Amino acid sequence: MHALITGGAGFIGSHLAEELLKQGHTVSVVDELSTRSFENIEHLAGRPKFHFTIDTITNELVLDRLTSEADVIFHLAAAVGVELIVKFPVRVIETNILGTEAVMRAANRYRCKVLLASSSEIYGKSKKVPFREEDDRVLGSTTRSRWSYSASKAVDEFLALAYYCEYGLPVIICRLFNTVGPRQTGQYGMVVPRFVRAALEGKPIQVYGNGTQTRSFMDVHDAVRGIVGLALHDGAVGSVYNLGSSEEISILDLAHSVKAKTRSSSNIVFVPYDKAYSPGFEDMERRVPDTSKIQSLIEWVTKRSLDDILDGVIVYEKKLMKLQASE
Repeated sequence: MHALITGGAGFIGSHLAEELLKQGHTVSVVDELSTRSFENIEHLAGRPKFHFTIDTITNELVLDRLTSEADVIFHLAAAVGVELIVKFPVRVIETNILGTEAVMRAANRYRCKVLLASSSEIYGKSKKVPFREEDDRVLGSTTRSRWSYSASKAVDEFLALAYYCEYGLPVIICRLFNTVGPRQTGQYGMVVPRFVRAALEGKPIQVYGNGTQTRSFMDVHDAVRGIVGLALHDGAVGSVYNLGSSEEISILDLAHSVKAKTRSSSNIVFVPYDKAYSPGFEDMERRVPDTSKIQSLIEWVTKRSLDDILDGVIVYEKKLMKLQASE
């Protein structure tokens, strides 16, 4: 097939491009490179089945051309990261909602299948874990910009499902839970690369809040395997699927694990949410998925443990630091 990946130069998008090429598919990537690096896909340039375009997906002319050539669109382009959400809420809302609207209109024009990458942020402050796809959402006030990302991704999902219901557009939605691996940056608050880089540099490992909040981390290769599996399964169309790990860990324990694995002398310090982000910041206490739905459809389960994930990120960050030091 011919796949179009929006946000294809990003962390997950670049790994997805690699996997699709490995399977023999043709891959086109569109990315504006605003928060990403071309280095993520530079090694793919020149391959006969790989094409890239540096532009925004709201450029209707460019998106129309790319969509007309595609069989399936993997819509990964989005504004992500808690720091970005808090600092630039307008950018987050417009990028997510207007970008998805543009993709759905173009896909409907050419009857392209669309896989929309959504987020575990959808569930908000809900304490009913593990989260199931049909569970209610619990969000804070609109005066807390922190919840604008969750709301924008919910609108994305509503829009995608509306195109499926009203126009019969083949749409699949996957909610990704804390995906981690090589090429992820800590620039906008992603916790694992942020912890690893601090530990390797001997800087304080900053734990936001009291560290008791828990997360379930999924390796990017497991995520890509699930994404591709859903896209290739006709039975997935019209539904929402959680993708994530059931291995839960507190952020404080994660900091200790990173410190031990890197043999770092860094101190672990606590930073209040008000200082890390903004006054009145609210966080999710737990974020654990129920993945029985995708398991029953394509027999997908995560294969890499948190230990494996951390080892891979540490190796990657060490190589990146050496490269940056030599430049």
